[in-house]
Amino acid sequence: MAKVSEFRYDLPGEAIAQSAVEPRHDARLLDTRDYTDHRFLDLPSLLDPGDLVVVNETRVRAARLSGRRVDSGGQVELLLLDRDREGRWEALAKPARRLRPGVVIDLHETTATVIDNLGEGRVLVKLDADDEEAVVETIGVIPLPPYFTGELDDPGRYQTIYARTRGSAAAPTAGLHFTEEVMAALSTRGIEMARVDLHVSLDTFRPMTVEEVSDHVMHSEWCAIPEETARSVDETKKRGKRIVAVGTTVVRTLETFAREDGRVDPGEAVTDLFLQPGSDFRVVDGLVTNFHLPGSTLLLLLAGFMGPRWRQAYRAALDRGYRFLSFGDAMYAERANT
Repeated sequence: MAKVSEFRYDLPGEAIAQSAVEPRHDARLLDTRDYTDHRFLDLPSLLDPGDLVVVNETRVRAARLSGRRVDSGGQVELLLLDRDREGRWEALAKPARRLRPGVVIDLHETTATVIDNLGEGRVLVKLDADDEEAVVETIGVIPLPPYFTGELDDPGRYQTIYARTRGSAAAPTAGLHFTEEVMAALSTRGIEMARVDLHVSLDTFRPMTVEEVSDHVMHSEWCAIPEETARSVDETKKRGKRIVAVGTTVVRTLETFAREDGRVDPGEAVTDLFLQPGSDFRVVDGLVTNFHLPGSTLLLLLAGFMGPRWRQAYRAALDRGYRFLSFGDAMYAERANT
């Protein structure tokens, strides 16, 4: 059985990107088919006319809220993850241990009442607001990754240029490299784009704390595929062309809705799909992705997709000074059995 330790590597602190490259498409791009170096602006030339590029159109919510306990005045930070059908929010809390049911947190323009302490730093809260999304956008801030200690001149730099549907606690970072120039070049080359939506949630923040991969329980995330995208995937497969996912969130979404023949059904679902070595990738042929944390579920997905060559790719990237994680550089990989 696979162990998490098999998917660790030495990531020096200086390799973690602490600034955002401008323009976005000047980020570096490693083509792992032949280990050549490119700029992200070159992506269209690495693909073929008729291929389909699929992106995640989710928008990051201003999900980080700061407040104080009404009873003690103690400072509390909440990172909103998901809202259930009863209007309650699951959130990461700091500090979380003493946030028992009934505790009220003053968030300045509203309050949050703790409904349950879920353990592992998570709580269930209810906001006292009629239009919760509007209030959150007013009082919250965009939650940047914990390993990013730099500063952004514009918080919008942590949104993709095609972001539409608000609902994520983190950005689908492979898409941060896209610019209007890249999208125009794809169109000129005869490469279509399609959209899915996955609300990025807890597993982006939570490390794998088990040793056996099979013991890790994935947190569920809401995702959806429009009919137009399902139709585009179907037509692309019929032409014998590639489905190229931009980011691991797109891979999870497409493979969640996969049919046996590699096509997808439209619809929406809550997915806990854990893609890893040994998983069957039915839809995605190519993957554009950033470089991920050691021992993370995102890295296991990549290892499952491209096979053991992931180590060679990461070694090449580190040796050549590529920048890692959310504001870092990117790579292009193809499915191991293609």
